[in-house]
Amino acid sequence: MTGRILRRTAILVLSVLAASIVVFLFMAVLPGDPAQVALGVNATPELLAKTRHEFGIDRSLFVQYLDWMGGVARGDFGRSYVTREAIGPQLVDRLGVTLWLVGAGMLIAVVLAIPFGTFAAVWHRRFSGTAISGLSQLGVAIPAFLAGILLVQVFAVRLRWLPSGGWTPPDQDFGAFLGGLVLPALSLGLVQGAVLTRYVRSSVLDTLGQDYLRTARAKGLRPYPALLRHGLRNAAVPVVTVLGLQLTTLLVGAVVVERVFVLPGLGSMLLDSVSSRDLLTVQGIVLVLVVGALLVNFVVDLLYAVIDPKLRGAS
Repeated sequence: MTGRILRRTAILVLSVLAASIVVFLFMAVLPGDPAQVALGVNATPELLAKTRHEFGIDRSLFVQYLDWMGGVARGDFGRSYVTREAIGPQLVDRLGVTLWLVGAGMLIAVVLAIPFGTFAAVWHRRFSGTAISGLSQLGVAIPAFLAGILLVQVFAVRLRWLPSGGWTPPDQDFGAFLGGLVLPALSLGLVQGAVLTRYVRSSVLDTLGQDYLRTARAKGLRPYPALLRHGLRNAAVPVVTVLGLQLTTLLVGAVVVERVFVLPGLGSMLLDSVSSRDLLTVQGIVLVLVVGALLVNFVVDLLYAVIDPKLRGAS
């Protein structure tokens, strides 16, 4: 188990390094001059040269990359080309909002998907199982932002139960924080829960036909206890894989949902930075999102060995 952790950690470090190079080079080859964007079209050549030197973009790409990564390792992502403010503290604040949204959305998805997916598999020959499968298929077809708009129309505009948008930090007013988080979390969680329900159903349905489950039932265990004791653990391995993919999808999907609900998360920050061509800020945000996706895959890979003992000795 220790060897597996060390190997996966080494792969994670190399993956982060490779991702940082790709992100940096991609931003470097984009057309446009950050100094020109910051100063405007009427800037003099002398002022442009001075600003390029202040930004550090008059150096070689290799030196720029080493300087940027050295700062990132210390938590310093540089200063915005547009606002001249430090990027790191903004990333920390915005990341907190996004993590609340993604965490709540994932919790809703799991709470819905595990029981409904299991029941859909157990009752796959009944009308109730077919109905659950049909509803989950409908949920898969609805984009998260459209679900958000529909939820706002019903619960914020017509019923006036919840706010249509905005953000209140939990340390200021926890009730207002929860009220503002419900609709955006539901818009993410319902859609991802529908996707996960289908995978849970498929995995549990496959497990129901395995020999070890039939053996457990032949020894006297009733169907549901046999499934709980011997089936769900084995069915969880492919479901955990999908959970990892969905967490990555939620990080990306939060970009649009944050815009719909006016949440000050990483997604809103990314769109604002792209529109103002603040490339250094975009570079930092993309790196954070990529590292987040790699960390999710790392944790999922380690969870395999926890769920399935047969994998603990595998490489």
